[in-house]
Amino acid sequence: MNSMTTLIKALPSAGRTCQTRVSSLRVARPFSTTFSSPSANTKDRTREIERQILSPKSEQSEKDSSPLSAITRMMQGEKARASQAVSRDYSRMAESLEAEMIKDPYADRSPPHHLHVYAHKHNTLLTLTQPNGNPMLSMSCGHLGFRKGGRSGYDPAYQLASHVFGQIQERGYLMNIKRLEVVFQGFGLGREAFTKVLLGNEGRNIRGLVCRVTDSTRIKFGGTRSRKVRRLG
Repeated sequence: MNSMTTLIKALPSAGRTCQTRVSSLRVARPFSTTFSSPSANTKDRTREIERQILSPKSEQSEKDSSPLSAITRMMQGEKARASQAVSRDYSRMAESLEAEMIKDPYADRSPPHHLHVYAHKHNTLLTLTQPNGNPMLSMSCGHLGFRKGGRSGYDPAYQLASHVFGQIQERGYLMNIKRLEVVFQGFGLGREAFTKVLLGNEGRNIRGLVCRVTDSTRIKFGGTRSRKVRRLG
């Protein structure tokens, strides 16, 4: 045995064939007993990818579960409902306006002027006003030269109505009047006289503008006792 060892030391190339070979796997990992498989690495990678994909959803769910997000979602829902209600109101207004236009397509929607006819038993007064109530023209039978008891009657009221219609045309008020509302007050003789003039030849340019006729005569319901009836003779 001693001679063999000395021979190997003297001739190392001759003794290489006699040495026991060690596997490269044992040289690389002398202390490990398990082997690494590629399938385990792929599983780890797939798990990491799944975590990356699912992590934003979990964060979003946490945000949705917070009370602040619930308040914001409620406010957004209220805004959406309010916008829907406004759109419904606008649609209803459009439908109603369309229905009115279908019923009367040539009607002008501008506010009307007013012609007040105050027919008292002693006098007749005509007043033309703007839509906001400002007076444009006001005349009575006294402007035509009638005095005292002569102002009451059918003929003075007839002359007054024809004169007022002429003044409306001469002053150019017909250019601004698109719609006209006639307002009666009182039951004197001037009421019938004004109606005759409006329906006659003098009112041919004005009666086409009349859109409404109303009566604003005051009617007493209870209240204080009326004056004693005047009796002559």
